[in-house]
Amino acid sequence: MDSHGDGDSDPQPPPDRYLMRADYALDGDGGCIAAARHHTTAFLDRARTEHRLPVSQRARDLAELVVSELVTNACKYAPGPVLMELRISTSSVDIVVRDSDPVVPAARAADPGRIGQHGMEIIKAVAEELFIEREPVGKRITARLTLADAAGLT
Repeated sequence: MDSHGDGDSDPQPPPDRYLMRADYALDGDGGCIAAARHHTTAFLDRARTEHRLPVSQRARDLAELVVSELVTNACKYAPGPVLMELRISTSSVDIVVRDSDPVVPAARAADPGRIGQHGMEIIKAVAEELFIEREPVGKRITARLTLADAAGLT
């Protein structure tokens, strides 16, 4: 997994790499987390049916988890709307969340007694790649997840 904190590399592959993409503006209120999960599930279902992509149940579950963690953090720490983009290729889905807070999140040291604040640890554990980049206003976090299970099951 790659992690870049200050935009040294661009996780944007050539535009033709993606079979589908979708953008969502979330208002940042409490309901936007559930809406983001719903958008993610619908997007992956569409990719599976329209493009016959091998979207495993595990990939769906992990995508919902990553979206929940990223959007929750954006709503909690960044004022204003949250922008989410979903991009899918033949083998992976990119979850991109932009917010207005310029502070780059970091995974904290393991502490079994800590309640909460495990989001970045979780995302780093499940993402194939993770990119964190500062933007002129705020930051962009991109988590890339593999669509098929390791055994190739869908």
